[in-house]
Amino acid sequence: MVSWAEPNGWRSDEARGRGQVTRNPLRCEIEWNQPARASVEFHRRLPGYEPTVLLDAPGLARVLGVGKVLVKAETSRFGMPSFKILGASWAVYRALTARLGIGGDSLVDLDDLRAQLAPLKPLTLVAATDGNHGHAVARMANLLGLGCRILVPNGVGASRIGAIRSEGAEVVEIRGTYDDAVRQAAQLADARNIVVSDTSWQGYEAIPADVIDGYSTILVEVDEVLEGSGIGRPDIVVAPVGVGALMSSVVSNLRSHGQSVTIVGVEPEEANCLQASTCAGRIVDVPGPHPSIMVGLNCGTPSPLAWERVAKGVDWFVSVGDDMAMEAMRGLADVGLAVGETGAAALAGFMAISDDESWRDAMGDLSDSTILLLVTEGVTDPDAYRSIVGRSPAEVHASAAVSKVGWDPGMSRPVLEEQTNKEP
Repeated sequence: MVSWAEPNGWRSDEARGRGQVTRNPLRCEIEWNQPARASVEFHRRLPGYEPTVLLDAPGLARVLGVGKVLVKAETSRFGMPSFKILGASWAVYRALTARLGIGGDSLVDLDDLRAQLAPLKPLTLVAATDGNHGHAVARMANLLGLGCRILVPNGVGASRIGAIRSEGAEVVEIRGTYDDAVRQAAQLADARNIVVSDTSWQGYEAIPADVIDGYSTILVEVDEVLEGSGIGRPDIVVAPVGVGALMSSVVSNLRSHGQSVTIVGVEPEEANCLQASTCAGRIVDVPGPHPSIMVGLNCGTPSPLAWERVAKGVDWFVSVGDDMAMEAMRGLADVGLAVGETGAAALAGFMAISDDESWRDAMGDLSDSTILLLVTEGVTDPDAYRSIVGRSPAEVHASAAVSKVGWDPGMSRPVLEEQTNKEP
């Protein structure tokens, strides 16, 4: 049984036992192809590229009753507060080079690509979003001198809309859900408007496939750090699930290694479309509204392209409420990580599944196990963050920085830094 006792008290009794847990009945072993690595090289050539940090969080490990907790902190990519730029940048690049008729294995620098696009203008990138994907598409349009139109559903916060507009994009607010925004965006595709979606539909798969491939950079970076540190591969990987694009990449990268790893997908309880679909044995819609504060996961329909891999490759699903997400935000803050609502989903999911009897019976003693949490978003709304956590992002970052001087063993710490600074 997990003991949640911890002096800081962030793990409340009220949040225990919440979450719907299901073991995936569709899980099966197939031949998993190794994902292409061209997107990794593309990202490494972009101005401002640097790997996001992989953190060791012993404070979380103690609370969760496991051997080690590793956190891949996708809280800042190219100055943006999420991982979404990885998929959007590669998909935009691939779509534009295809339109220009550029093939082969060599990569074109963005400045050269921008110059070659001049004869095709006016050209507009279009996307539907709950926030981060649209921001990423808008950033690419800005870098390449293209127009950009982003459709957002009801409930997207002003801070997210403001971030998109700061890139020069037009934001169109629609009535309805994220899935409604996707349908409306799809109707805008023509010779002058390129739709960049992370979800697929009949006849539209190439760009979503490139989005999935773009996310491989996250897993490649994790592998490189673990190999350099001498830490073995994780026993359990927990990742948030929206339409399934990120999880599709996680599954492909982990399963193609042939490693024995348990993969857990986390969704909001009112937008658990992958969990509901695996239980039904087919893609089903979870109708809106989808009001979770984990807005990046408020998706009612799985991507058909991602579905094929997610349905066969994920072991467990857990859907959680907003209370669990807030608990997880506070827990991450107490180990020095300022993380937004969507970004906290992985920890929220692992807290919930750890209280589930069927999980405990199946998994047994995890006291020597390594858990990898994919934290996919930093703070996008500082005011909302302070109201939930009780501290500003700056105060959380400051507490982490202070702890590094004489390292507080409860704080998170970069994995390679830990290995470098061990006592002889």
